[in-house]
Amino acid sequence: MKIEDFMLSCPSKKFLGIECFGCGTQRAIVMVFEGRFVEAFHMFPAVYTLLLFFAAIFLNFVDRKRNYSNILVLLAIINAVIMVTSYFCKHFF
Repeated sequence: MKIEDFMLSCPSKKFLGIECFGCGTQRAIVMVFEGRFVEAFHMFPAVYTLLLFFAAIFLNFVDRKRNYSNILVLLAIINAVIMVTSYFCKHFF
């Protein structure tokens, strides 16, 4: 069995035939853990900022003494900008 057998399918792509802003996220994260860094970036350009976002969320739960809200908001904005920009570049250019 491959890890791809356990991945969730995109409901937007499955039912509407249109890729969503997050299409490719799961495969890109797997590629990062496999060491295929360039391919992961090409699959989903926001993969690295998304992983930083997840790390900040983890730190927020583990380290209660510090406030990570500013970092989380900044990373969320950066992720959104990268996702929207890459989506439009991928489909319209």
